[in-house]
Amino acid sequence: MAEEENKPAPQDNTRRQFLKTGALAAAGFMIVPRYVLGGKGYTAPSDRLRIAAVGVGGKGESDIKSFYDSGKADIAFLCDVDDTRAAKSRQRFPKAKYYKDWREMFDKESKNFDAVSVSTPDHNHAVTTMAAMQLGKHVYVQKPLTHDIYEARMLTDAAKRYKVVTQMGNQGASGDGVRQMREWYDAGLIGKVHTVYSWTDRPVWPQGIQWPATKGEVPAGLDWDLWLGTAPYKEYVNKLVPFNWRGWWDYGTGALGDMGCHLLEAPFRVLDLTYATDVQASVGTVYVDEFKRGYFPESCPPSSHVTLTFPKTDKTKQPVTIHWMDGGIQPERPEELGANEVFGDGGNGTLFVGTKGKMMCSTYGANPRLLPTSRTNEVKVKQKLARVPGGAEGHYAQWVEACLAGYGKMEVSSPFEIAGPLTEALLMANLAIRGTDVRRPAGNGFDYPGRGVKLLWDNQNMRVTNFDEVNQFVKRDYRAGWTLGA
Repeated sequence: MAEEENKPAPQDNTRRQFLKTGALAAAGFMIVPRYVLGGKGYTAPSDRLRIAAVGVGGKGESDIKSFYDSGKADIAFLCDVDDTRAAKSRQRFPKAKYYKDWREMFDKESKNFDAVSVSTPDHNHAVTTMAAMQLGKHVYVQKPLTHDIYEARMLTDAAKRYKVVTQMGNQGASGDGVRQMREWYDAGLIGKVHTVYSWTDRPVWPQGIQWPATKGEVPAGLDWDLWLGTAPYKEYVNKLVPFNWRGWWDYGTGALGDMGCHLLEAPFRVLDLTYATDVQASVGTVYVDEFKRGYFPESCPPSSHVTLTFPKTDKTKQPVTIHWMDGGIQPERPEELGANEVFGDGGNGTLFVGTKGKMMCSTYGANPRLLPTSRTNEVKVKQKLARVPGGAEGHYAQWVEACLAGYGKMEVSSPFEIAGPLTEALLMANLAIRGTDVRRPAGNGFDYPGRGVKLLWDNQNMRVTNFDEVNQFVKRDYRAGWTLGA
């Protein structure tokens, strides 16, 4: 890519300022893939993005297919620690050279690709992404952006320093729904929001359990040591991969990490939220027998209800409380919703409560509705925000186009400057959840000092000021041989 394409953006060219202008396509938010402009068959060799993909099974497989389907990207390199999981992508892109260790790929091939897609388990997102940015590569990272709050802050700062195009994989950020709700809100249809509820039926993997005592057999083709990456060494246990790692704190971030970026995107976007000031949580408990409550600190709980407080913004004029619920817990149905009308999308959703009314949406900010739902089609508000072509599916093509244009030349929907604070919010919620399971001796038994406590957050120093025991979870210690860099 041409050197002049990487010039820094003007100081006032930030995403938040852009959104405040309500600019239309002429302001650069409307991104039309270049193959449309030049004819579907037109593809100049110099006008294609060469992508190196780290994690190419499961969600990584669908991600790289979407990049390729944009019409402007080549999948130049594939990397995965699991040969079995990588098989379909290798078959789809037989010309892409394959590696098992992304560090080797970066060392040997950095001159031969422009951008990196990261779709590994959560605990290895940050190290891979930071290394890519240090090479000057644009990055697309699956949600959640990171495993720890410290990592999210470091990646957010690094994206500005290295001047690369960034995008988190919460595709609803490019959907029409959040833009429709922003227009409704800006038009004053529900007044000023003071409370938001987001809920999910996740987890759909085991949580609230003890780490298995029996060692499992490492699946053929899986490099277990590379899969562990930054995490402490443990022997492999059966059924941990490809999915159940999400329920273990060493690797995953629970239901919040899986669905939080999809469900909290809408309130962050509509209300211009950034960093929370305090958080508290309650969790579902598990029992090892009829009388004894289980203590499983390595595993996320089976359900939780977390309350986060955000300072007022120009859009709210008052602090905002967000309630997060998982494990099937849902808020009380709004009285404006009919008895047979679906709340959210059934298992998941987000509800905005304002001084003059309410609105809700499904996962990814999809299917926005004013309440009562009859208002949705009755109220007409002028469109002020341009839509991303293809909506949520256009999330991938948007990033490809922005990378080809160069840093600062084109807006994307979920750059790290937005995705970082969003990720920190859900990771703060996890701090409160983990705090409820902190034990220390007290009298004849064990006390759980984090239960019923509101954690007060010092955002500048990234620490809880009134319950030091949870600060150990703000920044992990990596296994020897792994570092985040700077």
